[in-house]
Amino acid sequence: MPGTLYLLATPIGNLGDISVRALEILKSSDLIACEDTRRTLGLLNHFDIHKPLTSYHEHNKKSKGEYICTLLGDGKNIVLVSDAGTPAISDPGEDLVKLCIEKDIPVTSIPGPVAGINALILSGLSTKRFCFEGFLSVNNRHRTAHLSSIKNDSHTLIFYEAPHKLRQTLKDMANTFGGSRKIAIVRELTKVHEEIFRTTLEEACLFYTENTPRGEYVLIIEGAQDSPDNSEPCWWDGLSVIEHVDEYISRGEDKKSAIKLCASDRNMQKRDVYNLYHKQ
Repeated sequence: MPGTLYLLATPIGNLGDISVRALEILKSSDLIACEDTRRTLGLLNHFDIHKPLTSYHEHNKKSKGEYICTLLGDGKNIVLVSDAGTPAISDPGEDLVKLCIEKDIPVTSIPGPVAGINALILSGLSTKRFCFEGFLSVNNRHRTAHLSSIKNDSHTLIFYEAPHKLRQTLKDMANTFGGSRKIAIVRELTKVHEEIFRTTLEEACLFYTENTPRGEYVLIIEGAQDSPDNSEPCWWDGLSVIEHVDEYISRGEDKKSAIKLCASDRNMQKRDVYNLYHKQ
């Protein structure tokens, strides 16, 4: 009889958020699979839990997934954790779950913290309908296409972002969604210095021009207002602000008019378009 794969949520900051059931499952497991064995070892040592660990991450998920499934098939009970929060969300655990399902291996979850949901309920934006978008691509074209595809979505949007990419991501969002779109920038969730910065995309870009991003971020973006159903895509979808202005200039507009038209198209302030265009 096969064992069970447990998807176990771990604290995203405050270790006191772990559940009694989570501790019981960790103590009774045969093996714990984790992204970073050093980080998980710190969690286990804090609760005086001593179990064998194996690494499971994006770069070894294929070979290690088969290894874990072999052990599960032999009757071992295995816990999967991420570095923080719930595994299988923007996480290679998704692939392990699919593999277990294919092999008829039982999978269950031990619920707990999810950074995206915690940030959403703190944002002050609508929680009635929301869409989790995860991490944006590091590829400029793919990132722009992703944002363009959801700019008219009326759902509240949830993104994860790393500090070294935050400034560019905010600029791309302002260019695509418009600088007046509301955003809540959440960091250090459940920690002593938890921070929720509720502002607009325009103001967020200005703030992080002068302030260095630190820590992992959750971005909660207001959904589009008055989003038309089945609307035709705009001709400038996929263009950067600079390319947008240049296109108008190529059509015979002078630079001032091109900037004004671009700002109108994107629902941005003219000065923001001007600043972005002249920083190239």
